[in-house]
Amino acid sequence: MKINVLLGLQWGDEGKGKIVDVFASQYSVIARFQGGPNAGHSLEFDNVKHILHNIPSGVFHERILNIIGNGVVIDPVILRQEVEELQEKGININSNLLISRRAHLILPTHRILDAASEAAKGKSKIGSTLKGIGPTYMDKTGRNGLRVGDIEDTNFMEKYEFLKNKHKTLLNQYDYDYELEEEEKKWFEAIELMKTFRFVDSEHKINQLMAEGKTILAEGAQGTLLDIDFGSYPYVTSSNTICAGACIGLGVSPKNVGNVYGVFKAYCTRVGSGPFPTELTNEEGKQLQQQGNEYGATTGRPRRCGWLDLPALRYAIMLNGVTELLMTKADVLSKFKKIKVCTGYKINGEKIDYLPYDQHQIEEPIYQEFKGWDKDISEIGNFDDLPESFKKYIKFIEDQTGVPIKLISNGPDRKHLIEK
Repeated sequence: MKINVLLGLQWGDEGKGKIVDVFASQYSVIARFQGGPNAGHSLEFDNVKHILHNIPSGVFHERILNIIGNGVVIDPVILRQEVEELQEKGININSNLLISRRAHLILPTHRILDAASEAAKGKSKIGSTLKGIGPTYMDKTGRNGLRVGDIEDTNFMEKYEFLKNKHKTLLNQYDYDYELEEEEKKWFEAIELMKTFRFVDSEHKINQLMAEGKTILAEGAQGTLLDIDFGSYPYVTSSNTICAGACIGLGVSPKNVGNVYGVFKAYCTRVGSGPFPTELTNEEGKQLQQQGNEYGATTGRPRRCGWLDLPALRYAIMLNGVTELLMTKADVLSKFKKIKVCTGYKINGEKIDYLPYDQHQIEEPIYQEFKGWDKDISEIGNFDDLPESFKKYIKFIEDQTGVPIKLISNGPDRKHLIEK
């Protein structure tokens, strides 16, 4: 049995959590394969909004096994907060959450280093969520990291102190004030909670589950255009957010990847710094932000908004081998009389139809304009009942990408979905 992969095709915040929650009933296992608590997956049902950071989005289904894979970095304090919030809602996840021993731990000093480094950059800051993600991945690749499996080691405190002292030496290079004692206390209390969960060799577990014929969905975080290799570097995250990252972040062979579901918004958003070719800084941009409630699930920061960027979408589809497209937030465009789609860019006066290496060279996007549907579509449940202008918008995207749009989200609740 092959695993399917679901991931974002833009700069994150595409609505992956909701889609995973909806898809969950078709799977036995949901596994997170990269990222950390800088990602916030929002799910809404029964008029209640839930936000997950480390925990996979299948947690609201009792029969589903959820796995935090080796490619994820975990902040024990944030994990504890998530667990407690779920418990308050009557959801006990101790029996259906497994944590990879190979996943790396975010220390309090990782978060302090993140904040100190970002502050030192001034106007050149990359827009970090200040969750300690970057410094944790740096220690991972630098072979200094602390892993979940180390919690079981009798030398755990010795390993912790070694890494903490390394961080304190680095912090001496910054003119940055910090308090560590209280943060450490919270961290070790959270470590005790983590010990109540099952730590596993997740690569063996997932391959065993595949051999048993279990259906598995790999859940990505952030988005393709934030990938450490293929995103708009250096304004990216610290992990591989593309489909190949699922193989590395779970220990799965590429030959065992089945369908790849690509989630994208009907328009574009981005949080933090970095190039954004179709960004709207006018009233249309503000309207998108307000109607889409575009504020970060993790940071609360307002998201930059713009029209759909087809060259960027095609690029993401190419990198991931997307087999099906899933569109979210289509209802947000309902009040626009005219809708634009970027089909290319101008660089040095010449037109190109692909995403270039240096997006700062883009002088302006080239748009194709469509008539808006100017109608609330949030209560429509059947594709045939959608406005003709919206159907034309869908067909144009499919023709331009060569990939079918199989599902359309037309509202925040899990019931707001249209199958095509």
